[in-house]
Amino acid sequence: MAKQVEKPEWSRIAEAFEASGQTQREFALARGVRLSTLQSWVYRRRRAGEARAEAVRLLPVQVATAPAASESVLEVVAANGVRLRFAVGADVDYVARLVAALGR
Repeated sequence: MAKQVEKPEWSRIAEAFEASGQTQREFALARGVRLSTLQSWVYRRRRAGEARAEAVRLLPVQVATAPAASESVLEVVAANGVRLRFAVGADVDYVARLVAALGR
């Protein structure tokens, strides 16, 4: 049986789901909430997030070696180990959106 959750708490639950890495079904089962209600609030949260610009988070950077003058590639390594390579001069907003999307 799903537990009763107040509306103000749903925003926090939807945010916790986004950070959990679980499927919606797994998360709802673990939290004891209705899957359909979780889906609705996650949808609302994502839709509201599209309306306002998402804050850019800065991550620590570690430079292994100085690139050779002939190299013109920027490599980004995500927290999950995914490596992305971009041409130097690539659109910074595009790179930030792509890295953010891969982090979800």
